[in-house]
Amino acid sequence: MPRPIIDSHHHFWDPASGGDYAWLSGPFEPINRVFAPQDLRPSLASNGVSGTVLVQTWNDLGETWDFIRTAEATDFVAGVVGWIDLTDPDVAATIAELRQSPEGKWLVGVRHLIQTESDPNWLLRADAVSGLKAVEAAGLVYDLVPNLPQLPACIATAKAFPGLRFVLDHISKPEIRNRGFDEWAALIRQFRGERGHVWCKLSGMVTEANWQTWTPEDLKPYVHEVLDVFGVDRCMFGTDWPVCLVAASYDRVVDALRECLKDLPQADLDRIFGLNAIEAYRLPGFAGEKSA
Repeated sequence: MPRPIIDSHHHFWDPASGGDYAWLSGPFEPINRVFAPQDLRPSLASNGVSGTVLVQTWNDLGETWDFIRTAEATDFVAGVVGWIDLTDPDVAATIAELRQSPEGKWLVGVRHLIQTESDPNWLLRADAVSGLKAVEAAGLVYDLVPNLPQLPACIATAKAFPGLRFVLDHISKPEIRNRGFDEWAALIRQFRGERGHVWCKLSGMVTEANWQTWTPEDLKPYVHEVLDVFGVDRCMFGTDWPVCLVAASYDRVVDALRECLKDLPQADLDRIFGLNAIEAYRLPGFAGEKSA
């Protein structure tokens, strides 16, 4: 029986909703429009994707409520990584309110756009640490979304919270277009000792490469380094749709990752393309899937 395929990272948005979408300008102008479930469904069908993880797009609690309601109403959304203010003294109560709502089961993780903070050590602040303790107590995952300046704080946070599940988004956004491998790899290797509770998304790479000229060969050294650091049991497929569309179609993102992983046995591919996301996020509706 075929194993499920899970796209562990995508977004929906409506730039007219009042969200912080000022970045959808300049080279990102082509994706400055509404992206909703009906826009993604054909690509999921053509690639055999069984379910997805819907991820926050800006730091707003209202979006988190909207996303868990979207998950309730959308057959393919298997989980939501939302935003909650970690620095709020009442963060535990906010998590409880979300989880106890009729749609609360869909909230599987939390994320904050730490790369937008002026302090690269934002995660190490006492108030943020208190919030992470609440996330851990609630049994949620914390998604890390750093650029390289925030990566050392992410490594320190993972070491400080061995009981909290972390997912590193977009392999930490190395500058693939500028062949920025060495500095990134030196940092990413520091996750070796934390691999038991840290997963890494093989996502977001095409937008860090040259949008016009990239090929799977440009991505392979980064993919293989991540596999070496985290192992096949801690890496997961994600597209970062619709952000990826500035550099590649959904199909091309999938095909490129398959090309990078073509030498792996099917059991490993099953883990990367689905089972690892199910395990890491404890996705509702997929509890019956067993590790390969």
